[in-house]
Amino acid sequence: MSLSTIDIAVFVGFIVAVIALGLYKSKGEGKDSESYFLAGRGLMWWLIGVSLIAANISSEQLVGMSGQAADYLGLAIASYEWMAAVTLSVVAFCFLPYFLRTGIFTMPQFFQKRYGDTTRAIMAFMTMILLIFVSLTGVIYGGALTMSELFAGHSFLDLGLTGWSWTIGIMAAVYIAAGGLNASAWADLIQGIALMIGAAIITWFALDKLGATPVAELAAGGVNPRPVADSAGAIEKLMALNHEKMHMALPKWDMNIPVTAIFLGLWIPNFYYWGLNQYITQRTLGSHSLRQGQKGIVFAAAMKLIIPFIVVIPGIIAFNLYSGELQEIDQRKNAAEWSALNENLGKPESGHAFVPAIQWARFNPDKAAAIDAHNLAVLKAKGVTLDGVDPAALTEEQRFVTIPAALEKIAAADEKFKLHPIQGYKYDAALTLLMRNLLPENTGIRGFVIAALMGAIVSSLAAVLNAASTIFTMDVYQRYISPQATQKGLVFAGRVSVGVFALIGCLMAPNLDKLGSIFSYIQKFQGYASPGILAVFVFGMLNRRGPGLCGVVGLLVNPVLYWALDEYTTLAFLDAMGVCFFSVLVLMWIIALVKPLPERFEFQVNTTMDLDESKGAKLMGGILILITLGLYIVFW
Repeated sequence: MSLSTIDIAVFVGFIVAVIALGLYKSKGEGKDSESYFLAGRGLMWWLIGVSLIAANISSEQLVGMSGQAADYLGLAIASYEWMAAVTLSVVAFCFLPYFLRTGIFTMPQFFQKRYGDTTRAIMAFMTMILLIFVSLTGVIYGGALTMSELFAGHSFLDLGLTGWSWTIGIMAAVYIAAGGLNASAWADLIQGIALMIGAAIITWFALDKLGATPVAELAAGGVNPRPVADSAGAIEKLMALNHEKMHMALPKWDMNIPVTAIFLGLWIPNFYYWGLNQYITQRTLGSHSLRQGQKGIVFAAAMKLIIPFIVVIPGIIAFNLYSGELQEIDQRKNAAEWSALNENLGKPESGHAFVPAIQWARFNPDKAAAIDAHNLAVLKAKGVTLDGVDPAALTEEQRFVTIPAALEKIAAADEKFKLHPIQGYKYDAALTLLMRNLLPENTGIRGFVIAALMGAIVSSLAAVLNAASTIFTMDVYQRYISPQATQKGLVFAGRVSVGVFALIGCLMAPNLDKLGSIFSYIQKFQGYASPGILAVFVFGMLNRRGPGLCGVVGLLVNPVLYWALDEYTTLAFLDAMGVCFFSVLVLMWIIALVKPLPERFEFQVNTTMDLDESKGAKLMGGILILITLGLYIVFW
């Protein structure tokens, strides 16, 4: 992607301004743990709202979500955003009052108040693992991948994947170590606003290009496109070419977002992420008052309704405009898989089998049929029979779920057996292609949009570093390493841990290049913790007679059950989360019946903060829930 002098100046200027603001706001923020980790509990609603969005939307969201929209998922991926509007509205009035009332710094502290020390320790350990080895490394990798591709071939900004990993990690660590949450929130204000404007700019140019391109030069995003004239507007072309992608409900067999997940499974990571995930909730814990926190959360909920229109829609358009380039990139990056397909297809004795991606198979029915025949022959040679499978009339569920599951069992038992994914298109390149091909040169727009993307990456990374350092300091260091630590000692420990965690993330991030979709990786891995954490929280609120043992068992059973469902069933990971959530709830309820507390547990007030609710925010939250329901009805 070529950049002019003005683009580079805008890019560098933006980054310098953000870091400078963070450092400026860091003055005096190291005097005690509350000012450093929770911004002195002085954040106002507008700062909270924008900061929540900036912390949430990063490279894995922008790149991964637009990429999955370019794939067969289309608008269905927007459920992660639109459901968040409902989730946030609930969190503001059902979760936040309890958190602020108890005066906690971290989520593990809240679990301690309800269940005891052991539950807090387990929760802290699980949260640290997720923050450092999933969120932190995922954000650094996704950002470094995007920046390295955008600046490939540039004279002094072509740092490669590893170089950009270190650049991004150091940038975020500098102002977080200096100023904590206050520095992060103020930097987020610039970066969050720039992110929304940058995404809107890309959407504008994508729609303009779609409207101006003859239909014959556009790839349909569905196998049965509707006829549309060259003179039609962008929206009309979008709906005609992608009408199959403009729906929220996918088949129940889908492994990404089955229709069943909309009613159950998808709510679990949503409520965990927005209500119990430290690097998100830390912004709300720093609220000046309950009113300010609730207004900020509802403000963020309103912005979440906009995100699909400026992230998902451009991803869908990217396939229409650049399907050929997406295919070329995939063939170049996955040359080994394509070589194996060409060499071994039709030779079941070769020990190779292939899993075609859904959209590629739909657009290449003959090649997909040849792969089906090959895979069935492989299974037959291995002595595996599949009941109800007619080779002459395979259903999509059999092609994309039943047969791959049988092949995966063989691959797990035989190291010599090779199972190759055939993606067909490199969907995660969708956003990069839009930026490279559509944004005008010599105007500064390219520099601004890239800076906005960089800002989103750094904001999310800073949020993760701040959350991880808070949990380490308050839940590990103060309790087990130095119980007598002074306030300055706690702040020093937090700053040191920021540097250590950034170092770990920068070292590990380049190794994630072997994965497929980083967005899917992060969402799927969360299942080892999020259903159990959410179940323990919900149970603790609804059943006040459950003993501390409930929290311990709930947190420990979930990862084992989730692993078993992933290993031994063909359940989509979101459906598996639903099973884990209700299984853990039932188990805890049984324990409470057998060994109840002698008295009902009550949360004690431990703050002088104003805890009056915001009636205006509650009204707006209700309106947002109705709007979300309307969007699902329109696009169902």
